Amino acid sequence: MVSLRCIVVGIVLCAAIAVGVPYGSLLIRGTRLGLISSTPAAFFLLFVLLAVAQPLLRRVRPRWVLRQAEIITVFVMMMVATAIPTRGVMAMLLPMMGGAHYYDSTENRWEAVVHPHLPDWLVVKDPEAVRHFFEGGRLIWDGWQFPLLTWAVFFLGLYLAQLSALVILRRQWVDRERLAYPLAQIPLALVEGSRRGFFTNPVAWIGMLIPVAFSLFTGLSHYVPAIPSFSLQSTVPFLGGTLRLSANFLMIGFAYLIGSSVSLSLWAFYLIHVVQDRLLDVVGLGSSQQVLGPWSTPGVGQQMIGALSVMVCYQLWSARDHLRQVARKAFTGDLEVDDSGEILSYRVALAGLCVGLGVMSVWLWATGLPVIVVPLFIAVSMILFIGLARVVAETGMPAVVPAMIPAGFVLSAVGGANLGPTGLVAAAYSLPWAGDFLVFMSAPLANGLRLATATSAGRRLGSALVLALAIGLTVSCGFLLYLAHRHGGVNLHPQYFKQFAAMPADLIARQLATPSEISISGWAWTSAGAIVMGLLFLARERLGWWPLHPVGFPVSMGWVMDVVWFSVFLAWAAKMIVLRSGGPGLYARSRPLFLGLALGQIVAGGLWLMVDCFTGTVGNRIPMLY
Repeated sequence: MVSLRCIVVGIVLCAAIAVGVPYGSLLIRGTRLGLISSTPAAFFLLFVLLAVAQPLLRRVRPRWVLRQAEIITVFVMMMVATAIPTRGVMAMLLPMMGGAHYYDSTENRWEAVVHPHLPDWLVVKDPEAVRHFFEGGRLIWDGWQFPLLTWAVFFLGLYLAQLSALVILRRQWVDRERLAYPLAQIPLALVEGSRRGFFTNPVAWIGMLIPVAFSLFTGLSHYVPAIPSFSLQSTVPFLGGTLRLSANFLMIGFAYLIGSSVSLSLWAFYLIHVVQDRLLDVVGLGSSQQVLGPWSTPGVGQQMIGALSVMVCYQLWSARDHLRQVARKAFTGDLEVDDSGEILSYRVALAGLCVGLGVMSVWLWATGLPVIVVPLFIAVSMILFIGLARVVAETGMPAVVPAMIPAGFVLSAVGGANLGPTGLVAAAYSLPWAGDFLVFMSAPLANGLRLATATSAGRRLGSALVLALAIGLTVSCGFLLYLAHRHGGVNLHPQYFKQFAAMPADLIARQLATPSEISISGWAWTSAGAIVMGLLFLARERLGWWPLHPVGFPVSMGWVMDVVWFSVFLAWAAKMIVLRSGGPGLYARSRPLFLGLALGQIVAGGLWLMVDCFTGTVGNRIPMLY
């Protein structure tokens, strides 16, 4: 159930995340608890709530102890809030809103080339407001107010579309296909373990202590250089290049919880992808493609888009019976279809999807994207949001990124010259919401809807999510504006306030100077990715001996796999040894060890961030992913 007290606790913790995550990432530059889609800040605060706050309350105020459903509600709110303050929205959006004017120079000539095409409601144009944001000074609210309000409308539509689509798909993914949702296993184990199991299981504590011990040396070495730190990374020669070997406890823990065929496919397809890249370099195709902007690798990027497109279409086809039921319930109110357990009724979810997509479409068109290109841009964006959320639900990847983003794909598919200057503006200013993808909202929403099945919250959880989104957006926006004006944005993390801030204007200027053309090879790569993905699904359905799961194919192309593939391999190898030596029983007994590994990495990072915030130490980062 969703009670008033759990809403209050959720609001307080969401506000703490909206302040603490940017403070730790941008000013302290310590452990980045909001950098990846697994939302480590939410996991850390859940651990503190269950390991510290709940036991204290049982002693002093037993009636204040939160029940299981209330804890899950609070955690879902925190997951949503964690996806907003830094890489998810605010630390990308605010610098990009002022970067085109602040980083204008006589060399890049953005004032003449870029500025005339920027709408007043899209960016901050007041020179004093921009200067104070980047250099410190008084907040000139009049310069920020209108652009922030218009961006708020867009994000309302974006989140509404994602939430509605995932509500429609939840029953298919959770009840019919029974996806693993590895990221949801830790909170479920912790909540159950608050009375029995996890917190009293020595195997779980051993698992937690392993990453805590490694992180202890890493953290202390920053304070006392004489103390050694241990690196779990190396490289080996491979086909004329190098292959990165990296052991990440977070990834090892989550990968142990997924099916063996899925984990096998992740590392096997990655090695196949590396071989493909090496061969392309040998024949001279690796560097001959046109530049399409940040986070977009020609060739392999289009291949990944094609594969994800087939994956999403296949999943929708597999869910056709369920989608018919959704349509009957939405349009006719069919009493045989029960949607009472969903956080939105199917009628509201379908309407929300249409309204959200409509808001996004109108925004892109108003920004300058040609109306004929808008459906393509929206389709690619939703394929990535829904497709990558599906990947997270199946694989437990703490982060998964595409090798090409919507802006890059559209520039390749349509050509920069055909978009025109205002269309380039629309594509470039999609980077705050469909750029980096290390954090994207559909991943925590999908895991949150899975966790909602463990509660009887129903519609009330939807209200809690709306509150979490509102708190996350408003508090993180206000605090980031405060940080920038108090310390000067250029004195905060340079990646956000220097590199990312200039990206949209730089992309526009480069495309105006040398516009990309319609890429026939790009469409060929897209078709090749789609065909291979289709064949993989066909093999999985028709060939009983086929060992590889199709999901590994598109995932292998994102750069995150460079970092985590070996951790997935280690988890797969450990699971194979356990299953062959002790069977399912030994595997069940070993699960707490690996849950502890994943949670221990997060807890260690959170504890060191607290120490660093207290001491004011800068740059002591415990890696969550890399």
